[in-house]
Amino acid sequence: MNRKSEINPVKRQINWHFNRKSLWILLAVIPGLLASCNKFLDEEIQGDFSSSTFYQNETQALQALTGAYNAISFSGSNNALWVIGDVASDDAIKGGNAGDQAEITYIDNFTADANNGIVNTYWQFLYEGIARANNVIAYTDKTPMGDALKTRIIGEARFLRAYNYFILVNTWGKVPLKLEPQVTQDAIHVPLSSIEAIYSQIEADLNAAIAVLPIEYSSSDQGRATRGAALGLLGKAQLYQQKWGSAISSFQQLEGLSVYGLLPHYQDIFKVENENSKESIWEIQHLTGKNPKLGNCLNQWFAPAIESGYSFNAPTDELVSAYEKSTSGTYDPRLDATVGRDGVEWLNGTPFQASWSPSGYLTKKHQQPLTEISLTFKGDGDLNYIYLRYADVLLMKSEAFNEIGNVDSSLANLNKVRVRAKNSITGEVPTDLLNPVTERGQSALRKIIQHERRVELGQEFHRYFDLMRWGKQVAESALGSSFNYETKRYLPIPQAEIDANQAI
Repeated sequence: MNRKSEINPVKRQINWHFNRKSLWILLAVIPGLLASCNKFLDEEIQGDFSSSTFYQNETQALQALTGAYNAISFSGSNNALWVIGDVASDDAIKGGNAGDQAEITYIDNFTADANNGIVNTYWQFLYEGIARANNVIAYTDKTPMGDALKTRIIGEARFLRAYNYFILVNTWGKVPLKLEPQVTQDAIHVPLSSIEAIYSQIEADLNAAIAVLPIEYSSSDQGRATRGAALGLLGKAQLYQQKWGSAISSFQQLEGLSVYGLLPHYQDIFKVENENSKESIWEIQHLTGKNPKLGNCLNQWFAPAIESGYSFNAPTDELVSAYEKSTSGTYDPRLDATVGRDGVEWLNGTPFQASWSPSGYLTKKHQQPLTEISLTFKGDGDLNYIYLRYADVLLMKSEAFNEIGNVDSSLANLNKVRVRAKNSITGEVPTDLLNPVTERGQSALRKIIQHERRVELGQEFHRYFDLMRWGKQVAESALGSSFNYETKRYLPIPQAEIDANQAI
């Protein structure tokens, strides 16, 4: 079965009152139509709202904000973060059947052009999220409601806008910086902005969010962007720009909130019962069995065919080999929490079979056992996606401290992650596995930290972005002779956007 037909382009968010204005202009130049269309023009569209009529109270503002959150979920197939983060890296291949989703193969091989379907739909997906966030920011400000809730809603929307732009700038580089509702020509036709300008806006949005977002929410609002999420994403954006001191400051402020920490056992992070745990800083929420669908489709896309899955995002031998192994044969426990490999127990209690995947492996972190999600709802899982967690912050802190020459602090943060991994070993703990790092040379320690990020965050869609920010030598060494850093680092801007946006 070719699932190319299942990926429908995300429709651009179109503001009705702009369309209605365009319709009036069109009819005004065709006088013969006016008499017969007066009644039609006077009719209100049933069940539809314009932005100018929808934002009448806090309930509607919150509903619009929910739409902005839904726009970044994995409930549909257009969220291609895994394609960029994993498949484009050295950690995974496309997987699936040979002909399925062939356009992903071009991304995997660094031959995708401006007409590639994944390039186009993912661009639209991210700008849909930005359009919804822009509407929330612009129209909530004019909505009659309490000031405290108003500022929080706008803060959440600014966080979501920053998140989308962070993905965009690290996938495409220069992109149009759209900050207003799409109701005027100037708001629609926006030229490319520099990478520096996009990061400046990301930082401005996150600083604004930090100033107003709460540290925690009640259980009924769990999953909303928090101050810690904004601080964590700000620190990450600063790290990507090599603003080492600023990144450290943001991460320290996050830790100062005293709500985050490592879970005792690595294997527990990716279970439904531990969603929104103290280790999770920013987590995209999913719910199964809802109409419209709010579940996580990765549960099916990454599963083997024997479980009605498509076996995409198949891990590579290179990733599996990156995990440490003791002389007695015990592996770093993060391996089997991340990857399904031959003969090792799979999610449903049976041994994994290498024949289930074209690479011999499948990713494990984004799937649920059939006791939680039956075959009937396989593509509608309720496991959240954790974009930013505390172990990631510790490793980013370690990296930043190493870059400014503070070796002691770098090692302290790095070894917290390794100690947790070692404590996750079941059975006898080998003495030669996952011991604390003692290396003090900056260059050697940099490579150790980069390796630790790979095995700690494996199959969490970060690897390609890490390789790119670490620069030409690291990226080309990891990705091989087919990858040229100068020409292949960023995806091409979709031809559909070039054709539609008159400012490009």
